Amino acid sequence: MKTCVVTIAAHRHRHLSLQLRGLYRGDRRPDRHVVVAMGDPGVASTVARTGSDASIVFMPHAEGPLPLAAARNLGADRALDLGAELLVFLDVDCIPAPGMLRRYEDVAGDERYRDALLCGPVTYLPPPPENGYDLDRLPEMVDPHPARPVPADDDVLPSRDHHLFWSLSFATTATTWRRLGGFCTDYTGYGGEDTDFGCTAARSDVELAWVGGAHAFHQYHPVSDPPVEHVHDIVTNATIFQRRWGWWPMRGWLDGFAELGLVRYDTRRGRWICTAAAR
Repeated sequence: MKTCVVTIAAHRHRHLSLQLRGLYRGDRRPDRHVVVAMGDPGVASTVARTGSDASIVFMPHAEGPLPLAAARNLGADRALDLGAELLVFLDVDCIPAPGMLRRYEDVAGDERYRDALLCGPVTYLPPPPENGYDLDRLPEMVDPHPARPVPADDDVLPSRDHHLFWSLSFATTATTWRRLGGFCTDYTGYGGEDTDFGCTAARSDVELAWVGGAHAFHQYHPVSDPPVEHVHDIVTNATIFQRRWGWWPMRGWLDGFAELGLVRYDTRRGRWICTAAAR
């Protein structure tokens, strides 16, 4: 099975460098790696410094919310042009465990799961020590995020709860990707496109399969809860989602923004809007 990893990146050079090192050290290296640089020419030099042979796709972007959904689709298009049979999407801030790719391949080759969206466990790492993360010790730090299923390393857990889908780390065959048609490009910036893709999979009768042992490690970076720095993106994308699917996603964040006075629900128009405090 020809496997291609797809990564989208913009101004996360240190994260990208560690991901590339992790892929190089894996017990199964990808046949190809496509990195989509969203308006960031520095991505190419980062890839070159690591000695990676990744294929760089430059996506013009000057300002405003990043085109995350469109960038993933562009990366997938290039991967398919390169003959990929299995697409593995890995966020730029995620480092693969040594056995991640092989585990995804093994499960994708099982006829029970070859048509599914395959999702691996993700461990959120603490801040790195002064000298950075020791890649040799990452397997000792496995502590998957509790909000997602975590099967045993040799197990697979099928699921119909598509609301849990996330794009941090997932794999799909080329056939299933074409069947789903990629991510909806109405979304830009942070939030919503993952849940939309999960809903598309549910509508297409494509199940999720949580793949034990396909571990990835999310590198630490500061975040806020709720993510106030993304309030405008989240409100915009939640509105797009509600129009497409008839219900509001990301309600925990929207309610959190409301408590902070950053958004309010306009009952007359039936939508969330940002307040002056969010501008």
